[in-house]
Amino acid sequence: MMRAAAATVSLAVGVALIVATSACDQGGSRSSNPSYGDCPVSGHHGEFHLSPETAGALTVKTTLPAPGWWNGDTPDSVKSGYEYCMAANIAYRSGLDRVKVENAPFPDVVSGRTDDFDLALAQITITPQRSKVAAFSPPYLSSTLGVLIRDGEKIDEGNLRDVRIGVAEGTTGEEFVKNRLKPTEPVTAFPNDPEMVEALEAGRIDAVVHDTTILLAYPQKRAGRVRLVGQYRTDQGYGALYPKGSPDKDELDRIIRQLIDDGTLTKLSAVYLGAAFGQDPAKIPYFKVADGS
Repeated sequence: MMRAAAATVSLAVGVALIVATSACDQGGSRSSNPSYGDCPVSGHHGEFHLSPETAGALTVKTTLPAPGWWNGDTPDSVKSGYEYCMAANIAYRSGLDRVKVENAPFPDVVSGRTDDFDLALAQITITPQRSKVAAFSPPYLSSTLGVLIRDGEKIDEGNLRDVRIGVAEGTTGEEFVKNRLKPTEPVTAFPNDPEMVEALEAGRIDAVVHDTTILLAYPQKRAGRVRLVGQYRTDQGYGALYPKGSPDKDELDRIIRQLIDDGTLTKLSAVYLGAAFGQDPAKIPYFKVADGS
């Protein structure tokens, strides 16, 4: 998981800016279809044209649960969240009347082994390796790797490599820990985020290294039990993932650039991520690894 600099939406700025947009679009029209859940939609309905996997729907793969990004534990229960509402706006501007959510394990989403969807939105960091098996949109959000520990523990950049670290399976956090931090203790990979944080709270691991944008929600939800003590710069960003050879890549890229440029994603960040995070990511200390990066 886990820029064209002018185009990337800064998380720190996004959290600080703006309140919810209305359900009216910029031209004054309204979406009459309830299948966008609770999402505000904007722009011009049907301005872009796709050849969707499912007639009349935008099929989006993700990995649940992902609070703040997809608010709901099952595909049918998701009605809001940053990436869900991003998908809703893509569907609206493409003239599609609903978002079809499909849940899948993260390694499956980024593997390139499936092509029965229009795009995947799952806080996916754009990497050269993943780009070999799938295509990506322009980056829509920058990312760092955060360090989550139990409250009261004394773990920092100086001793992190000597404790038991948990990572999310198949993510850039897993690669970073194994290839850059090179810890002296075993690394445990977890299939989903809740299991990983529960293992931390139970003392089965001592720290979690994962996307800061995902970990930020946990200190607020589990007050007094876990806290974020640092983050590592990655100079990477999240992108929408498309099946390799997708006929809609160029059109989807244009929509996402429009969502960035007209401020829609900044507004969604403020509404959904700001509420979930409860703290300013810019104030979390930056850690360095031994090689000075």
